[in-house]
Amino acid sequence: MIAEPIRMQNNGERNGENGNRGTSVITRTKPKTKKPNLYRVLLLNDDYTPMDFVIHILERFFQKDLEGATRIMLHVHNHGVGECGIYTYEVAETKVSQVMDFARQHQHPLQCVMEKK
Repeated sequence: MIAEPIRMQNNGERNGENGNRGTSVITRTKPKTKKPNLYRVLLLNDDYTPMDFVIHILERFFQKDLEGATRIMLHVHNHGVGECGIYTYEVAETKVSQVMDFARQHQHPLQCVMEKK
């Protein structure tokens, strides 16, 4: 929190026993919001999930265009892991869950995980 001093003049009131006029300091605090932690959503490579299915996942759940989805899919294929996006915890958790459910419904072993950035 950031304290911002505000000075106020006493209106002729006696300040303590010595009768001096003085100034009072009132601090007003401004709450400073903290940025939320971010999480990377990652796809993991496997030997069974078709490349077209991975591209479909990236387009459907991560709003990637065909070129971007293909680039990420190839990165997953060649390096074993690829980043789909960076989100707040709740959004990342939802996307991981959606991808995993969709893959299971289509009987693919595709793995999707999240990690703190």
